[in-house]
Amino acid sequence: MEAIAQVYSRSLFAVASEQNHLELVREQLGQLADALGESEELKLFCFSPYFSTEEKKAGLMKAIDGADPAVENFLMLLTENQRLPVIFRVREEFDRLCDEAEDLLAVTVTSAVTLDPAVVSRIGDQIGRQTGRKIELEQEVDPAIVGGFIVRAGDSILDASIRNRLEQLRTEVARA
Repeated sequence: MEAIAQVYSRSLFAVASEQNHLELVREQLGQLADALGESEELKLFCFSPYFSTEEKKAGLMKAIDGADPAVENFLMLLTENQRLPVIFRVREEFDRLCDEAEDLLAVTVTSAVTLDPAVVSRIGDQIGRQTGRKIELEQEVDPAIVGGFIVRAGDSILDASIRNRLEQLRTEVARA
């Protein structure tokens, strides 16, 4: 499934880039994926083999009336090839491609308590200097990590949480 989503998202990305509609396509693809994620009825209609391809195409065209032609054509292609269930992964990959094209790196700082915004900003600035990329910074609070923080920057994770240290200690004690 992942490889299929990558192929479709790269194709959509290429078309949207060529037409200079990246942000519009990204927004509309996100809206559709959100609508599918929130509505069981819509999900049933789009993903069920009970409805024919033609019924799905007609229903989707009504639902996305006025959408960018690239999005319309893309959805019709997914429907025709019976690949609509990959829409969520296509969206994730499309977002990643857009971020990469903008040289944007998503960074999430998770801590047990709300951190001072200046501290979070310094962490983001440091990562930006080290990577040479623009940082999209997000902060999350998760009391389960007990203390410390976890920084996720793209595919990299720095886990400096107390929960992680306790797990490491537990593993060492179990080995001894």
